[in-house]
Amino acid sequence: MAASQTDVSAISDALRQAAAQADNLSISQLLMDTARVQKMTATHQKLHIDYSRQLLTLDTLHNLHRLADATDLRAHINAMFAGEKINSTENRAVLHVALRAPKSASIYVDGVDVVPNVHKVLTDINAFTDKVRSGEWLGATGAPLTDVVAIGIGGSYLGPEFVFEALRMHPPAVKAAKGRRLRFLANVDPVDVARARDGLDPATTLIVVISKTFTTAETMLNARTMRAWIVDALGPDAVSKHMIAVSTNLPAVQDFGIDPANVFGFWDWVGGRYSVSSAVGVVPLSLQYGHDIVSEFLAGAHDMDQHFRSAPFDSNMPVLMGLVGVWNSTFLGHATRALLPYQQALLKLAPHIQQVDMESNGKSVRLDGSALSVPAGPINFGEPGTNGQHSFYQLIHQGRVVPCDFVGVIKSQVPISLDGEPVSNHDELMSNFFAQPDALAFGKSAEQCRAEGVPEELVPHKTFPGNRPSSSMLIEELTPFTAGQLLALFEHRTAVEGFIWGINSFDQWGVELGKVLAKGVRKQLQMSRKGASVSGFNPSTSALLKKYLAGSVSS
Repeated sequence: MAASQTDVSAISDALRQAAAQADNLSISQLLMDTARVQKMTATHQKLHIDYSRQLLTLDTLHNLHRLADATDLRAHINAMFAGEKINSTENRAVLHVALRAPKSASIYVDGVDVVPNVHKVLTDINAFTDKVRSGEWLGATGAPLTDVVAIGIGGSYLGPEFVFEALRMHPPAVKAAKGRRLRFLANVDPVDVARARDGLDPATTLIVVISKTFTTAETMLNARTMRAWIVDALGPDAVSKHMIAVSTNLPAVQDFGIDPANVFGFWDWVGGRYSVSSAVGVVPLSLQYGHDIVSEFLAGAHDMDQHFRSAPFDSNMPVLMGLVGVWNSTFLGHATRALLPYQQALLKLAPHIQQVDMESNGKSVRLDGSALSVPAGPINFGEPGTNGQHSFYQLIHQGRVVPCDFVGVIKSQVPISLDGEPVSNHDELMSNFFAQPDALAFGKSAEQCRAEGVPEELVPHKTFPGNRPSSSMLIEELTPFTAGQLLALFEHRTAVEGFIWGINSFDQWGVELGKVLAKGVRKQLQMSRKGASVSGFNPSTSALLKKYLAGSVSS
């Protein structure tokens, strides 16, 4: 039975009261409570989370679980998995979970089981990528296609690049990718084009154009640019051998010159930032690593889907992370959070989750269109450790309070131990992983500084306030399976927070206005290159456009 709005208000009031008293709490003291620490951990297969360094008592955690129940979190989760059209502003289901469901599953949208179609596309992708990887599919000159440039933007780029980088040094993936190169082209900046094709030979390059509608301005301009590169080197007939597409707009793809037989589709219930498990990610990743590796990745994501769908909330990793996120953002008022993987292979995790989270929950209205009355949608950022320690950690230790999510991996993909060194390279890395959360939690008092002989004039500068919240995640080993689990974990954390806030985490109208205005600027630039004066813009934009036109040439 759904809880009343009165219940939600009463629980929220209790949480606000707890937040008002949070300054009186000490994380360093809370950490001494063994029972609390054990309660604030969760383990699922090879993933372990410890959120005991959050500024959170067991009573407050209990009230957060009450809030989850009062906002019908379980019902929202069930509705998503049932294919209900929870993306109400676009009248769409939200079913990225169907993309990694096994053949035996059944998931319905409008009375149609979508799983068979998902697996048909996967079968088609496997058949095509096997041909390319084996050399059965050759380029226009008869050379094998060993290099791939995937053209996309936003979710069509960030998710696949995250997985690609996560697996680059995984030994089985290294073996599977031997002799192959995968690059991504996202930015419409011609510098990105030059970087993407630097050192590549058109004769050995396959271009994958990723655009659902085949109309995305940046992606299509980059696609035309790469098509010209292929045509200039190999002739117009080479396009059908060197360019394929991931799209649902077959007529547009055919008009572009790509053989419709080499187009891999997906569905309107797949949001861009949730699309890495669709052909958007599976095509380029399978070309690089083969479908066995990609199948492991999809299986890992499905495993976390099932955990999210069925695990009790007190041990449900996405739910627990989401509740902590709501506590920090809405009740403690922290506007930012950091994602800090101590694993260089996860260097693209933070950029991808930045989009997943901020494009999803960067909203100011509820599902019914009413104004959102509480802070939501924190700013997400991050960088791998230990690089971040020499960058922005100064701020999180002695500046603003930024809740942090640390991610560490127990086994290195490429272990190194040097004779004479006290620890291995990975141990050195992980020493920092364990130390930084404690440094944030415990800090360093003025008395400790004085006891160490710090000159009095430097004591204020060397004091660390501590009491700064963080969570720590340990992954046994970064593999395709655990990379899939990690991806789905953060996807579902985002959904949990959105469900509790009562917003639509699955539309992104905020990206549209800038696109519309850019069309007007584009038209002005086109006319100005032919001699027309700048008009119709505000004084600031007019002045900037004139300066740009005066100092640049059309290229």
